[in-house]
Amino acid sequence: MARAFTREPSGITMLQRIGTGMFFSIISMVVTALVEMKRLQTARDYDLVDLPSATIPMSIWWLVPQYFLYGLADVFTMVGLQEFFYDQVPNELRSMGLSFYLSIFGVGCFLISNFLISIIKEATSWGGHTSWFSDNLNLTDLDYFYWLLAALSAVGLLAYMYFAKSYIYNRASTISTQI
Repeated sequence: MARAFTREPSGITMLQRIGTGMFFSIISMVVTALVEMKRLQTARDYDLVDLPSATIPMSIWWLVPQYFLYGLADVFTMVGLQEFFYDQVPNELRSMGLSFYLSIFGVGCFLISNFLISIIKEATSWGGHTSWFSDNLNLTDLDYFYWLLAALSAVGLLAYMYFAKSYIYNRASTISTQI
């Protein structure tokens, strides 16, 4: 379907695919923040805030939209990154390109997320305030964390778009259309 609109043989370029995934990731974080706000409000409405082990009377179906969007974001981003790191590196360095592709997930998922959580926990528990992260999920401000992630992702998408516009594909067989 995308081919009909873009007139590109693959529908959209690798960089457009990655950018689309980043966009869906932002939307997923926004939806997650909104669902968390709804969960906290439901806990307040049913006086469950001080009962950390109580079950909040919300359906599991509230999680479907955010996980669907997150899965969609992963599909676009991962496929685009794999194509990019395989196709845009010299033939002699393809295995290195694929290892860089995989290392992005290791660094992003573990190193940076742990660092970010540690910084936020220290910053928000400053001066005797309750941290955004607490043992009692009904007293946390995880929605603020998701809003922060959405904002950071939006800044990352803007930076990505700025640099992706000037990227020149390395191979003649690759589509040279820019974002």
